[in-house]
Amino acid sequence: MDAGSQRRWRVPPGHVAVKCAGAAAVTALIVLYSHDPQFLFLAGAAALGLNVLALRDLVAPVRLAADGDGITVVSGYAGHRGIRWGEVTGIRVDERRRLLLHTRMLEIETVGDLHLFSAFDLGEDVHDVADELYRLRARTTR
Repeated sequence: MDAGSQRRWRVPPGHVAVKCAGAAAVTALIVLYSHDPQFLFLAGAAALGLNVLALRDLVAPVRLAADGDGITVVSGYAGHRGIRWGEVTGIRVDERRRLLLHTRMLEIETVGDLHLFSAFDLGEDVHDVADELYRLRARTTR
């Protein structure tokens, strides 16, 4: 298998840095305002959430990988699951517009699951990732 037939998509390092900086900033606020119980509760919840998200991005930055055998998707908090191309029943991009928001999600459907990825998960536009997955899958079905 040549190097061009293997691809990995990961959370952009800049997004991880922003989450880590946000977690550090909220944690610093907890120390500064430890005398206010309401603020302490809210800031503690925010710090916990940001730390959980940042830790996941640090432990499992690769959300999707693909090669000639199939794909590997993130599973659970930080695990990975391999899926053969024969088990993939659909690859598509779902676009929705609501109010001022425009969301795009890459959907990879398998026999028993639906895996969703955003551009924030992949570090690239979901249309480009879908096109690359179509190409990799087509190489294996010839």
